[in-house]
Amino acid sequence: MIGNKIADARKKLSLSQAQLAEKLFISAQAVGKWERGESMPDILTLNKIADILNIDLNYFSETFSSTEIEIKSDAENTKKDKQTKKLSWDMSSGNWIDANFSGLKNLKEKFSSSNMKNCKFIGSELSGLILKNNQIDNCDFSNSDISLSNVQSSYFVKNDFKNCSLKESEFTISHLKGCDFTNTDFTGAKFNSSDFENNTIDNSKWNQTAFIKTSFDNVVFGGVLDNCSFENCGFKKVKFQKATLVNTFFKHNKKLKQVKFIDCKIDKLTYAFLKSGKADLTGITLIDNQD
Repeated sequence: MIGNKIADARKKLSLSQAQLAEKLFISAQAVGKWERGESMPDILTLNKIADILNIDLNYFSETFSSTEIEIKSDAENTKKDKQTKKLSWDMSSGNWIDANFSGLKNLKEKFSSSNMKNCKFIGSELSGLILKNNQIDNCDFSNSDISLSNVQSSYFVKNDFKNCSLKESEFTISHLKGCDFTNTDFTGAKFNSSDFENNTIDNSKWNQTAFIKTSFDNVVFGGVLDNCSFENCGFKKVKFQKATLVNTFFKHNKKLKQVKFIDCKIDKLTYAFLKSGKADLTGITLIDNQD
């Protein structure tokens, strides 16, 4: 799709692959690979291509057909137009493979309904991101701010979220499998009607994190869980290992008695919830409530 659109716009201006490559300071072979669909330029290169071919960056979205290309005249290429173009690009409803979006800001809804594989968002400002009906595989979001985001009906498989902030983000009817959340901050995050499977959560921060109707499979919780809640959740191969649970709420959970607690410290309130839910209290040391 992207390659065809580059070729169409290039030919409209009677530019050869070599001439386009020269303007981009790359090889003609690289342009050929794009147009044959063998590789894809990253977002920064796409922006340069849009400038050279006098097109809006939105042209590369799948929501636009190849017949909708609009070549701007020199008179239209004012500084104001260029500023507007940079603010209006939209990559929703697209298929992105091996693209580098690292360091981008203000994405908001611009990737909703997209499929992404092997893409990089390292160190990006993604706060307030809105994703709906996304399939995201093997992407790297490490060291990014994804706080205050809203994710609906999306699939995340084998993605890297190390050292990320997911503060007050909400996941609804979403599937997270095989992801690395090492050192991730889940303060105020909410998971509703979602699946949380085979994820790594070493040294993650859990504070006022809520899980509602969420299924856990092969997950190990550690560290401190403070003012968190698990309601109507299902547990399979779940462990709390060397964890401290304070004011943490457990209610109407399935298979809670199968959860293993290993060298855990728990306050009286959390202990009461677990006991009421018929959890196996082996491996738990009771502590006084903390101020």
